[in-house]
Amino acid sequence: MGRYTGPRERLSRRAGVDLELKGERRMARKGGLERRPHPPGEHGRTSGRRPSTYERQLRATQAAKRYYGVRERQFRRYVREAQRTLDALTGDRLLQLLELRLDNTLVRLGFAATRAQARQFVVHGHVDVDARRNDIPSRRLSPGDVVSIRLGSSVSEAARRASELVDRVPAWLLADHEALVGRVMRDPHRDEIQTPVDEQLIVEYYSRV
Repeated sequence: MGRYTGPRERLSRRAGVDLELKGERRMARKGGLERRPHPPGEHGRTSGRRPSTYERQLRATQAAKRYYGVRERQFRRYVREAQRTLDALTGDRLLQLLELRLDNTLVRLGFAATRAQARQFVVHGHVDVDARRNDIPSRRLSPGDVVSIRLGSSVSEAARRASELVDRVPAWLLADHEALVGRVMRDPHRDEIQTPVDEQLIVEYYSRV
């Protein structure tokens, strides 16, 4: 999957689910999916064709990659690692690996409104992990890791605005929105991962390609 540069809300409309590609507009219920719930394109309103099993698997995979902002090569590595897991279901482990990415964790903590914004914060050096600067958005976090916006960073105000959009922080994380500091308490459980992705369809897709 190459880098998409078109209208982001169009991707949510195509997937039929909110991929959380917008921040304030989505929280204000002004996103493209709320305004135009049908798929984009000339036949978006009228197409009543039932998708095939393969099409459902493909679209679920595309939705997951766009939701987490991961390209095909890296996403395939996550799938292969999840397939090697013996003590958990492949789909559950896949989502767990994606959730523990640094950019996603920033969103879950409420320090960024979108994963694209979180990646920008990280790449530009505004995020510390265990008091050391980290510029790798895909870094996998572990229980006990402390994530923070650097003291005096120019993005601190944007991070605080993002924290106002968060209803609640998942139980596997602990966040201090005043200090912009968070901690990974443990690995997330499947029922704690709020994602519009059907992981079983993804597992089925990669078992046949």
